[in-house]
Amino acid sequence: MNGKLFIIATPIGNLGDVTLRALETFKSVDLILCEDTRVTKNMLDHYKINKQLISFHQHSEIAKFKEIESLLLSGKNIGLVTDAGTPGISDPGGLLIEYLIKKGLGDNVVAIPGVSAVVMALSISGFPTDRFMFMGFPPHKNKRQKYFKEVAEKEETVVFYESGHRILKCLNELKELLDPKRQLVVCRELTKKFETIYRGTIDEIIEKMKDERGEFVIIINRK
Repeated sequence: MNGKLFIIATPIGNLGDVTLRALETFKSVDLILCEDTRVTKNMLDHYKINKQLISFHQHSEIAKFKEIESLLLSGKNIGLVTDAGTPGISDPGGLLIEYLIKKGLGDNVVAIPGVSAVVMALSISGFPTDRFMFMGFPPHKNKRQKYFKEVAEKEETVVFYESGHRILKCLNELKELLDPKRQLVVCRELTKKFETIYRGTIDEIIEKMKDERGEFVIIINRK
């Protein structure tokens, strides 16, 4: 009998956000695929769980995909985690799931739901969320202006991620294209000690922003 691949959401900061089902799944699987084994080990140590960890990340080659397929076919149950949040959302886990579906193992993929930064940010935005566009991370270099032009032209609520060392550059690039009256919410370090929520127009948020460190979620209200 084939094993299952459990897509396990993990806390994005506050370890109290882990679900009981996630903990049960960690204990039951044979091994865990993780983006950074050190990060995952620290989390599992907190819950006193000891499991074999195997590195799986955006640079993993096809041989690693085949190895995982073989493990499932041999009956091994495997957990997949990212460093924080839900695997497969702006994350290379999606490539593994796509690969396994093409190999006829789609029914062996099981979601263990939990924290997702994009959903958390939308839930506190106060913006319409019956229809929204999630756009992942902006490109680092090429096609960056095209990306922000597309963001500014969207009719629906838009949400995307950005890292701390590019957040002000991102907001200033967006400022050149966005209606100055359009409302935004920028969430910094969600669930962590220094969580900060900025609300207002893009000019107001740039003026308010005192700390550029951390991870950011940007939500732009619909037109």
